[in-house]
Amino acid sequence: MKICVFGLWHLGSVIASCLAEKGFEVVGLDLDSNRIKDLQNGIPPIFEPGLEDSIKKSLASKKLFFTTDEKSALEKTDILWVAFDTPVDETDRADVDYVINQIERLFIHIESGMIVLISSQLPVGSTRQLQGAYFKQYPKKKVIFSYSPENLRLGKAIESFTKPERIVVGLSNIEKREKIEALLKPFCNDIEWMSIESAEMTKHALNAFLATSISFINELAILCEKTGADAREVERGLKSDPRIGIKSYLIAGAAFAGGTLARDVVFLETIGRSLSIPTSLITAVNVSNQEHKMWALNKLRIELGDLKGKTVAVLGLTYKPGTNTLRRSSSIELCENLVKYGAIIKCHDPSLNKLPPEYEEKFIFSSSITDILKGADALVVATEWPDYKSISIDDILQNMRKPIVIDAKRFLEKPLGEDQRICYIAVGRPLKTEVYSKCN
Repeated sequence: MKICVFGLWHLGSVIASCLAEKGFEVVGLDLDSNRIKDLQNGIPPIFEPGLEDSIKKSLASKKLFFTTDEKSALEKTDILWVAFDTPVDETDRADVDYVINQIERLFIHIESGMIVLISSQLPVGSTRQLQGAYFKQYPKKKVIFSYSPENLRLGKAIESFTKPERIVVGLSNIEKREKIEALLKPFCNDIEWMSIESAEMTKHALNAFLATSISFINELAILCEKTGADAREVERGLKSDPRIGIKSYLIAGAAFAGGTLARDVVFLETIGRSLSIPTSLITAVNVSNQEHKMWALNKLRIELGDLKGKTVAVLGLTYKPGTNTLRRSSSIELCENLVKYGAIIKCHDPSLNKLPPEYEEKFIFSSSITDILKGADALVVATEWPDYKSISIDDILQNMRKPIVIDAKRFLEKPLGEDQRICYIAVGRPLKTEVYSKCN
């Protein structure tokens, strides 16, 4: 079976390399010639653990080939797997037209018998819209359109793709399951078959539910801080209830970022408005999350007062550990807000050798954790890289001007949070006035 994976950033490069490792004949298609050159040399567009090795292994086996040539890529193809990472702007609105236009430009090369499987993040109704547009141009061709929502996580993408608990597939023609089953069975036996619209809505619903869970526990955690309750203990009480469960997204900490969860919340809001159906709860999720994004900044202003001239050390800049992407990073957003208040930012990230040009004049970057701690008035643990577990109490006390640690997710709670000499602040951790007074 020949598979063409169209769109080769994070999602597409993972899909292409994993399929090739399972023995499928895979052509990776992207219109960015520089990206294709890098991929042909085994260099992925984004750091993802195991991805570079997977690509190089698949290239060596001759099961994977990369090209910008649309016609040759789709020649004798059984399944066209659309895998663009839908661009999201700063307001969490997805550029749906970009993906739709990319797919439509391939219409001329899509032949009868082919299955078009879409995994790009698109609003419900998009696959049917594309199907209608295709058959309007080529009414006599027999092409099947289907939708399977992606389920990748930065830093764990290969594991997410190769070992999913289940795969959702929307397909209107039940007779065409056989080819898609042959494609997906090497990775998972549990395929949830449903209509195309249901599969698209499932993606929205899943991300919106996770976003709601995060916003809920973060709001609850702020109440815990002021009432003497400990959010971690409350989380344990909630998760021990079988109606909620141990895997629920109930871990108080930073606001959700990256645009992925927020994108689907916005999709549902937009759909509601277009149908004149109120979505009060869904709309409130992003409002709550935006407010929680200010948590670290607010804590710093409480502890340091006027931030002008104050030095804040920031551990971690990437969107999350296990990747090198700064796109929609909450850490970057915090740093930029601190600069607006006149703070001096000293930062470190183990995945970076230097700052991108747009941040070089704004922040001071160092490859040494000790260097950024020296003379700092406060430390913010922004990205939970394992490297930071090596930081000791002595590192804090001997280098920092003030031993104030802002650690939203309690990543360094042991031992830093247990030492009375350190002003340790985390989301949902009860405020202890007697400790704080020693830090001011």
